[in-house]
Amino acid sequence: MRTHDQTVQDQFDPRAQSYLESPVHTAGPDLAHAQSLVAAAAPRTATLLDIGCGAGHLSFALAPAVGRVISFDPSEGMLEVLAAAAKARGLSQIETRRGSAEGLPFTTRELDLVCTRFSAHHWLRLETAVAEMARVVKPSGYVLIIDTMTSEDALVDTHLQTMEVLRDPSHVRNRSVTQWRKLLGASGLVEIEHRSWPLRLEFKSWTERMRTTADRVAMIRALQRDAPREVQEALACEADGSFTVQVGLFWARPGG
Repeated sequence: MRTHDQTVQDQFDPRAQSYLESPVHTAGPDLAHAQSLVAAAAPRTATLLDIGCGAGHLSFALAPAVGRVISFDPSEGMLEVLAAAAKARGLSQIETRRGSAEGLPFTTRELDLVCTRFSAHHWLRLETAVAEMARVVKPSGYVLIIDTMTSEDALVDTHLQTMEVLRDPSHVRNRSVTQWRKLLGASGLVEIEHRSWPLRLEFKSWTERMRTTADRVAMIRALQRDAPREVQEALACEADGSFTVQVGLFWARPGG
């Protein structure tokens, strides 16, 4: 029986190239806003840590504004694809390091910026990981968190989490805005800004990216068809299985 860490490896190592090319990950208003926040706040000599960097889209977007980017991920396959893409783009300030969000190999108050995008819903011990982000950022630094959000409504949340884990066994849980604010506060981080945007997930590419098996695809479609009207409306479920979630961005810094 596999551990969660092994499941993450099995899911993402073979799919790194598809994540590099994924339109969902390559662009978006959240990525553009992250660029503007970091460009305005970070010194040109700043060191930035991108946790759960995947194929590197956040690292690529933020690298021009800082002096050094550490792209950090448990998947060796993702890091290999990221390193090749960074070299092709001339982003020499990007380096890669393998590891887990729950145990960051950095000293306390070492980094100017600690960031993550579309990764935290895979983290097994999220409270520990957020506390680690708060630990390693400088008192003058910033923490940036971007992830897909769940609904505050329990019925909608149950259906969304079920679809997510059927599609991707490495999924742990999306959090709501309220839950994220509690996590930030418990780690001593103070929210400066929160933004959200709708994200339409085209069903075919969403499932093919994770090579979801046919039986699980059928389960997701059955779950959508049988879902109460409240769920179908909240997720804007479409006839082909496509649906819409919210992407949330939190910009925070250590409390005084």
